[in-house]
Amino acid sequence: MEYQEVTAVIRALIHGETDTVALMATMACEVHHAHPMADWTGFYRVVAPDLLKIGPYQGGHGCLVIPFERGVCGACARTGAVQNVPDVDAFPGHIACASSTRSELVLPVWNKAGRLLGVFDIDSDTPAAFTAADEAWLVPLLAEIFAEAE
Repeated sequence: MEYQEVTAVIRALIHGETDTVALMATMACEVHHAHPMADWTGFYRVVAPDLLKIGPYQGGHGCLVIPFERGVCGACARTGAVQNVPDVDAFPGHIACASSTRSELVLPVWNKAGRLLGVFDIDSDTPAAFTAADEAWLVPLLAEIFAEAE
């Protein structure tokens, strides 16, 4: 996967767009189709204190609601830290939204005011599917795309 190429496509598609849901939908679609290990790709939005609700995604059904105290997505939202989990069965409190998931990469999504908007979640049916290079690509891209989001 060519990170720069996918980034250029995303930038072109969202040019001038400010709607958070439209941005999330476009990002989820492009990353899902570009990343060879992605089996489920999407956003969980902060909708109340300590509560995430499913947002735009690609793949099979996801969990509809995730409290901050549960699962990999909850850990990311609770701590504000990227969660790169090579074996979800070894993660305490993992929520099996899909029984086929073996690894997960979850990144916090902040606006430039420092407000947590949600998390970006990529699941794979392959163990240890995500790399430090994936993180290094997505962290600044998410910051750029959602800087002005409410």
